[in-house]
Amino acid sequence: MTDYASLVRDYYGSYVLVAVLFLVGGGIVAGGLAANRLLRPSRPTPEKLTTYECGVDPVGEGWAQSHVRYYVFTYLYVVFAVDAIFLFPWATIFSAQGYGAVTLGEMFVFLGFLATGLLYAYKKGVLTWV
Repeated sequence: MTDYASLVRDYYGSYVLVAVLFLVGGGIVAGGLAANRLLRPSRPTPEKLTTYECGVDPVGEGWAQSHVRYYVFTYLYVVFAVDAIFLFPWATIFSAQGYGAVTLGEMFVFLGFLATGLLYAYKKGVLTWV
């Protein structure tokens, strides 16, 4: 029978190992950043300190409004991307013995919810670009 002290020592020993690995990794990153700071040239000029935006000199204010429709398209894309990700595991489980009818029913319920959301977005006029 093992004693309690050796079990606790082994248990906390694994955490000490993880902490040491984090410290070593942090030291490597900090050393690399420090070496970069010490070895790089630093010659700031007014041209280097200006805002650079795709090769075009900044003109005007930095505030620009976007139409909310672009965000709605983004959310719809995310919903259907998640749907596509859900379809792949479903397709693999569908072929397993005994799961066919259950997973088929679940998928029809899931696709029904997505179709309802798409129909709602269409009725609200979200899918019209202009």
